[in-house]
Amino acid sequence: MSKSKIDVKKLLMDNGIIVLLAILVVYVGITVPTFRSTNNMWNLAINAAPRVIIALGVSACLITKGTDLSAGRMVGLSGCLAGAMLQKAETSSKLWPDFPQLNVWLVLLIVIAICCIFGCINGIVISYLHVPAFIGTLGMQLIVYGVVQLITNNVPLGGYRQDYINVTQGRIGGKVPVLFIYLVIAAAIFWFIYNYTRHGKYMYAIGGNEAAAEVSGVNVKKTKIIIYITAAAMYAIAGFLLGGKSGGASTALGNGYELEAIAACTIGGVSVNGGIGKVSGVIIGVAVFELLKSALQFLGLNPSWQYVAQGIVIVIAIALDIRKYIAKK
Repeated sequence: MSKSKIDVKKLLMDNGIIVLLAILVVYVGITVPTFRSTNNMWNLAINAAPRVIIALGVSACLITKGTDLSAGRMVGLSGCLAGAMLQKAETSSKLWPDFPQLNVWLVLLIVIAICCIFGCINGIVISYLHVPAFIGTLGMQLIVYGVVQLITNNVPLGGYRQDYINVTQGRIGGKVPVLFIYLVIAAAIFWFIYNYTRHGKYMYAIGGNEAAAEVSGVNVKKTKIIIYITAAAMYAIAGFLLGGKSGGASTALGNGYELEAIAACTIGGVSVNGGIGKVSGVIIGVAVFELLKSALQFLGLNPSWQYVAQGIVIVIAIALDIRKYIAKK
């Protein structure tokens, strides 16, 4: 009996944020019936899809005791590049008037390749120059933001081609959003990588004890570079989807998304201290964050206070994660 009580207490302490937010969601669901409507649930899924894709990229960095503060700006770079290449030919304010009308999927591959270059640089700086991930990716955040401003001249983009809109805003059978399908595919791929590939095992080994992993024959530098390249590819996909979903893009696209992703991962059990994390946890973390934002909106809370609430959640999530790490020592 005593042990059961201790386990319950530990469970509540370790998952305090999820419990509190679950109570909030239940309260809003009861007091505001439209919150639990099917339409709102699909809207939540649409909003969560690109954020899950970003968080999946960030999760691998966190599992290896790293991070990626350039994520949001790479999302913006991808969204702006895709937008510039997929504007209608007749758009009066077309950013690149002479740019050819490329296939929409080819454009996606191009923006992925460009973002992967920045991801590769992140990996090299962290692995070979031994720059802390926090500092290295913070510098990359500023570099990418400058590149986006140079590319767009700070001019908002819009007037997108219909094929771009279709692959980002379409619905299968008139009901299931294609963005939700992309979320499922991305999650399935990462779940397989994390659980059934050598790369996944190396990733957890590095996060658990980097020195021991290297002694065991793990190519730590190569693995980290692959992780940051893969993360950048995920940011590129998310930016591509976000731009099409919104019907427009600007240099502000993706701003702060890296913090949301880190918080969502931490809420879902991905430890910033490395070696721990599951794809299911990432999805749960993003879902909790999106439910929080939606619940506060339905309660009519001032948007400024919504940012305050999200900031508090981020701080508490990291604090609880560190507490669990200290308790294990």
